[in-house]
Amino acid sequence: MKATKRFIFQSLLWIIIWLVLWITQSFDFGFFRENLLSLLFQILLIAGLIFFAAPKLLFKKKYLVFLIIGLSAIVLGSYISSTLFSMPRPPIPSRMPGVENIPTGIPRYTPRGAPSKFLIHFLLLAVSAVLGTFLETLLYAQKKEEETIKNNNERLATELKLLKSQINPHFLFNTLNNIYALSAISATKTQESISYLANMLRYVLYDCEQAFVPLSKEISYIENYIKLFTTKSSKTYPISTTYEIEVKGVLIAPMLIIPFVENAFKHSNIEKVDNTFLTIKVTSKENQIYFEVENSKSITVEIKDEVGGIGLENVKKRLAILYPDKHELIIQDLPESFKVSLKLSLK
Repeated sequence: MKATKRFIFQSLLWIIIWLVLWITQSFDFGFFRENLLSLLFQILLIAGLIFFAAPKLLFKKKYLVFLIIGLSAIVLGSYISSTLFSMPRPPIPSRMPGVENIPTGIPRYTPRGAPSKFLIHFLLLAVSAVLGTFLETLLYAQKKEEETIKNNNERLATELKLLKSQINPHFLFNTLNNIYALSAISATKTQESISYLANMLRYVLYDCEQAFVPLSKEISYIENYIKLFTTKSSKTYPISTTYEIEVKGVLIAPMLIIPFVENAFKHSNIEKVDNTFLTIKVTSKENQIYFEVENSKSITVEIKDEVGGIGLENVKKRLAILYPDKHELIIQDLPESFKVSLKLSLK
C-alpha cells in the first residue's frame, strides 16, 4: 500500500471515529467546535509520521530523534487544540444546594473535576501516533520480508544458472574426448556417438532451461550417455539398469543425477570388464523418487583432475537449493564398491 493510500485510510478512520462520537452527543455544535482542532492535528500528525518521521527517522534507526520530535508534536498539538475554541466550564458551586450558612473552618463541598482538556487531547493524539507507528512498522516489516524473499529467489536463480553452466561444459568436455578417441576406431560408431551426443545436447540446451523436467527425459539422457560410452568398444560391459516409473509425468530438476552416473563410470574401471560392475536404479512413486548407483572400485589409485570434481559438488549445492529438507543423500565408500543413494520427496 502506497504512502498516500495509507494516509487517506488512517485519516478516514479517525474522521469516522469522531463522527460517531459527535452522533452520540446528538450533533452538539459545541462538541464539534471544541474537538475540531484535535482531529486536524491528528491528521497532520499522521501525515508527518507517514511521509517524514517513519521513513526518515524510525526506519533509519534514529529512534531518539523520532521520539523527541513525536512527543514535541503531540504536546504542542494538544496545547493548541485544547486552548483555542475552548468553551468555559460551568462554575463549581461553592455551597451544597439547600445549605446557605456553613460555619467557617468547615471545608465546602467541591465535586471531583473531570480530566483536563489538554490531557484528553494529549491522549487522543498519542493514541493516533502509536497506532500509526504500529501500522507503518508492520507494513515496513512486510515489505522488507517480501524484498528479502525476492532477493533470495533471484540469488538462487542466479546460482542455479551458474551451477548449470559449470555442469554442461564438464559433460561436453568428457564426451568430446570419448568421440575423439572413437573416431580412430570406427566411422560408423562415431556417427552413432554423434547422434547420441546430439540428443543429449538437445536435452541440455532446451529442456534444461526449465526448472523441472519429466523424469523420463532425465532417464533418456542417462540411456544416451550409456550408449555413448558402450559404442567405444565391442565389449559387453557389465552395466545393469533398472527403471521403475509408477506415475508418468513426475518431474525432477534437470541434470541432477547424471553427475553421479558420470562419476561412477569414471571410477569403476569398467573398461577392463573383468571383476567390475556398474548398476543404476531409478524408482519413482507418487510422491518420491529414489535413485541409486553403485560401481566397483578401481584397484589402481586414480588421479582426479580438477574438472572431474565439479559435478558432485554442484549437485550437492543444487539439492540444498531445490530440495531443502526434502532430500536424503547417502554416499558410501564400501570396501569393494562405491554407492550413492538419493531419495527425493516430491510433496
